This record gives sequence, structure tokens and C-alpha cells, in this order.
Amino acid sequence: MTGATDGAPFEAEDTRRTVRDDWINLATQILVRDGVESVKVMNLAQRLNVSRSSFYWFFKSRQDLLDELLANWEHRNTASIVERANREAGAITTAVLGVFECWVDEALFDPGLDFAIREWARRSVDVRHLVDRADDTRISAITSMFQRHGYGDPEAFIRARVLYYMQVGYYALDVHEPMDRRLSYIDSYVKSFTGLDASADELDRFRHMVIAQAPPDR
Repeated sequence: MTGATDGAPFEAEDTRRTVRDDWINLATQILVRDGVESVKVMNLAQRLNVSRSSFYWFFKSRQDLLDELLANWEHRNTASIVERANREAGAITTAVLGVFECWVDEALFDPGLDFAIREWARRSVDVRHLVDRADDTRISAITSMFQRHGYGDPEAFIRARVLYYMQVGYYALDVHEPMDRRLSYIDSYVKSFTGLDASADELDRFRHMVIAQAPPDR
């Protein structure tokens, strides 16, 4: 096998040193920290301490890797919101708290990655279309959640927008606050988004869930 761009013979030893996820994980880290312009094959190879040609064992081209990053972003960030919004819930307050799980668990929704993709979209029409589609999909899922709990149009749509845009703005403004303070606002957030008070049991379950899955130093 040869490299896709330089024709250099593939070095078999490299396949034992890296796997596909190594390249994807490092590319994601660089994308979040430095932007898409820094996601380059040579840069990745140097950081992984392997030859450039080994990249082409796993990807056809740099664009193939970039497409993979976009697919992973959609699967991780958009799919998590849609899944939580579609969950069965006995009350809208419970349903909203389910969506809130995405905002407090980066395994479900990575805000740094979302912000990096939005920055990328400023430079790419194609990525802009993907971001617009993702936003529409997320808002549509949250709108349907409100509709299932008796909110009519356009109220369900506007409440979904307010909930979603508030959180996107929270990330865009890079707001930092201790988790215990953020949790102290949860009941007020739920009421502002639904017009209803969450029960003490609902709030306790949510707080316990957050505390249980938080890193020790959080």
C-alpha cells in the first residue's frame, strides 16, 4: 500500500503504533483547541510520532478525516439531544430535566467541540449547512417534546428555541460557574422554560445524577 499523496510506501510498523481512533481523537483535540486549519496530516503524524504515510492506512485523505470529525460531532452532540428530547416522560418538567442532562455531561454533549464546529462553519459554506441542519434537528426534537406535553403552536416552538438558544449562548459567552451554583438554579430554569414547578423528587433525582457522574475534582 502507498500513501495517498506522496507515493511513499506504507510502513507496516506504524499500524502497530496507532489505530484509527488515535488519529480521530487527536484531530478532535486540535480542532477544539486550535481550529480546523491546524488539523493537518503532518501535524497529526508528528504528534503521534509516526510516519505521515501511516495516516493513509486509515483515511483516504485529509478531507476524509474532516468528514469523520463532522460525523462524530453530529452523532455525539445532536443525537444526544434528540434522544433525550424523545424520551418518555410523565411530565414536561421531567422531560426538560432529561434534556438538561446533555448540558451537564460532556460525554453526551461536548460544548468545546460544538463551538469549534461553529467556528469552522464561519469559513465553510458546507459546514454552515451542517450546523444549520443540526440546529433545526435539535430544535425540532425539543419542539416535539413540548407538543407531546400539551403545548400548542407556536408556543412549543418558541419555548424550544428559548431553551436551546439560551444554552448555546451560555457556551458562546464561555460562562464559568461552580456546578453547585448552577444546580441551585435548576428549579428556576425549569419553571422559566415550562411555566411549571418541578417537584422536589424530580429536582433531587437530577441533582443526585449530576453529582454521581461528576469527576472527583469537579
